[in-house]
Amino acid sequence: MRQADPKPYWNTNVARHPGILRAVPEGCGDALDVGCGDGLLARKLVGQAKRVTGIDKSPEMIACARELAAGYPGLTFVEGDFLTAGLPAAGYDFICSVTTIHHMDFEAALVRMRELLRPGGTLVVVGLAREASMGEWAAMIAAAPVVRITKVLRRARGPEGMPVAVPQMSYGQVRAAARCLLPGVHYRRHVLRRYSLTWEKPAR
Repeated sequence: MRQADPKPYWNTNVARHPGILRAVPEGCGDALDVGCGDGLLARKLVGQAKRVTGIDKSPEMIACARELAAGYPGLTFVEGDFLTAGLPAAGYDFICSVTTIHHMDFEAALVRMRELLRPGGTLVVVGLAREASMGEWAAMIAAAPVVRITKVLRRARGPEGMPVAVPQMSYGQVRAAARCLLPGVHYRRHVLRRYSLTWEKPAR
């Protein structure tokens, strides 16, 4: 029997979960959540994929994820570095990652995700970036009141112990690098200070 999440929470990362879940391909066999944290998104993926794997470097987060995963069939968690962990090449129909890629080498992480994705599979990355251009700063300033009010109204919070890092790449740099590594990628900047990359790997 599934264990209910004891403390449901919302934040600007969780806000992106519905869009990620809508991108899961029909009949998905294997899904991978990179930087799974406490496993909230991985647990949501159960039922849309036959098998779900979450990976995270933090021992504390993985311990929490495993504890909360009781009763979820086909859900496993791996503690380790995504860039070097022993994951199966072309082993996943769906790969997602939420505000994790700025903790790693961006290009190396995208290449690894591309290699782990099966032909015809879907990749969704939600990330953080820094403002660099006048346009990026203008967008951030314009959205600031909405972000602030939304966080207050939704009582935004997250799990304790979640590692944090300051993004080094700008939105423009992220977009340019992603378009180079993932031809045809769909880039979108979101109001709540996130961007998303959605890409379908060409079928053979």
